[in-house]
Amino acid sequence: MKDLSGITVVAVEQAVAAPYASSRLADAGARVIKIERPEGDFARNYDSLVEGQSAYFVWLNRGKESVCLDLRTDADRALLTALIASADVFIQNLKPGSIDKLGFGSASLRARFPRLITCDISGFGERGDYSHLKAYDLIVQAESGLAYITGTPDGAARVGVSVCDISAGMTAHSAILQALYARTATGIGTAIQVSLFDAVADWMNVPVLQHDYSNYRTQRAGVNHPSLAPYGAYLCADGKMVIFSVQNDREWVKFCADFLKRPDLTRASGFASNMERLGNRPALDEIVQGRFSELTSHQAMQELEAAGLAYGRLNDIAAVSRHPHIRRADVQTPGGKIEVIAPAAIFNQKPVTLRPVPALGAHTASVRQEFEAEARTVGAK
Repeated sequence: MKDLSGITVVAVEQAVAAPYASSRLADAGARVIKIERPEGDFARNYDSLVEGQSAYFVWLNRGKESVCLDLRTDADRALLTALIASADVFIQNLKPGSIDKLGFGSASLRARFPRLITCDISGFGERGDYSHLKAYDLIVQAESGLAYITGTPDGAARVGVSVCDISAGMTAHSAILQALYARTATGIGTAIQVSLFDAVADWMNVPVLQHDYSNYRTQRAGVNHPSLAPYGAYLCADGKMVIFSVQNDREWVKFCADFLKRPDLTRASGFASNMERLGNRPALDEIVQGRFSELTSHQAMQELEAAGLAYGRLNDIAAVSRHPHIRRADVQTPGGKIEVIAPAAIFNQKPVTLRPVPALGAHTASVRQEFEAEARTVGAK
């Protein structure tokens, strides 16, 4: 992909959120210069499970140039200034206040470089009671209420992947693309702020709206939908779980008649509408589970498909790895070639080609050489 060829991104980034955004820009052909501490992005050491490397790091840092700078030194701050002067986009997600102390706050950068697009990613934003706090994914899952509505009636749970980080990275990516498009008309850049809290709070609109306008309390429902019934996982005779969904009245009628063999249930008291079924879920689940217990998972899925209902399997990670719809892409890493799950968007039905993951500081020398004259000029001012 070369759609963003000619766009330069400088990213003082770590962990997940900012690297997610910049990796998608790199996938689209942008030049992404990743600024790391001399010891490297700490995400390099989250684990060592992929050819001796961190799964997080190899996933989120393909196609970038790794440049190690010590921003406590005048020379390296001058080099970073020279890099930013040549850039279209500057992304950072250091702990609150750090980038400003180093002299690279977005307000001052935008004043010096009006065409620059800046993107600051934080835990809770630039203002407010919690804006000064460091915030990681699980903390924001808890603060946003996401963890509270996730899990079972016995307890709350973390969503199984870093969903707040990923949501913030996705939001930042789309906002940067919007700002790049706007700049083609105005010639002026944009200051973008994205917080993990805001990104996932937007995803919490449905339970919050239900609470605010109807005082409806979303209940933790395990592998069941909190506000649609029946919609969830049921155990079959062969010990496997099948998930299915009823989304509307037409599907409810088909489900009762074709799968449950209980057309009488369709308009029975306590079952006729979705809200009735939610209030009567234990009785409904007993009826539905009874039917699933008579069938193997294969038989249940055949009957659900015949009834025109959506269904799926409760797959473990091994099953996902073998899933017939998983698309893979090769990536070269310092530890050797690996396969990752391919990016979701498919362009013109073509397979994706991903650029390598950089070793720590692999491009420090070449970037220093490329920008040394500009850095000396900046340092002399």
